[in-house]
Amino acid sequence: MQKHMADSTWSLVDAAPAATVAPRHSALVRITHWITALCLLALLLSGIEIVISHPRFYWGETGNPMTPSLFDLPIPASRPWVNTGYAFVLPDQNGWSRNLHFEAAWAVIFTGLAYVISGLFGGHLRKNLVPAGAGLTRRALSKDIANHLRFRRPDAAEAWSYNVLQRVTYLLVIFVLFPLAIWTGLAMSPAIVSVFPFLATVLGGLQSARTIHFFVSVLLVLFLLIHVIMVCRAGFSNRMRAMITGRAASRNENP
Repeated sequence: MQKHMADSTWSLVDAAPAATVAPRHSALVRITHWITALCLLALLLSGIEIVISHPRFYWGETGNPMTPSLFDLPIPASRPWVNTGYAFVLPDQNGWSRNLHFEAAWAVIFTGLAYVISGLFGGHLRKNLVPAGAGLTRRALSKDIANHLRFRRPDAAEAWSYNVLQRVTYLLVIFVLFPLAIWTGLAMSPAIVSVFPFLATVLGGLQSARTIHFFVSVLLVLFLLIHVIMVCRAGFSNRMRAMITGRAASRNENP
């Protein structure tokens, strides 16, 4: 009888881990991830339309079609007075695109603040994003960079933790690229700059802020593309399940 009860107890223990294993991502991380993803999509689409209205970039405080540009994008403009060398102009959608860009930007700012504050006080940043000392070796970092450049499929263990390159990249995106995008975006707003003029003057002027904003946006888009490619290479269904439900495959399973 005791042997039978012991066997039953061990059977229950064997079945328990699948139900009690901690989620890969917390609810807050998953919610902020998807809100940020939607906001980035809106910012990308509206930002492209804004750039099309004036695909020329300058450095300093002022810039217009009558002044020399720092560089031009080789695309037609959506405004006839912006000479880009093309004999036609694209449809001008600058109105809705600016409104959408403004609204999506504030949404991603508040979402990012919720993520960072929760991550600092809840330990998410320290446990999951701050690289461990042992992982910050030149050899480990070089290996991770080489694997990403080859788009090599990550191993099963990375379904449960980030490698050192991912950690460093996420920290740079969260604490460097996003803040710089927000700063340069605010520096392009006449209403904001009229109250806080140093936001633009520190960067060299309004047009300098716009040029920096463009390059930061390009870096964020590159990060997003590589992120999506690596998710697909690592096992799309498992990574999506982890970010939607919080559950990933067992550490002993392949993603």
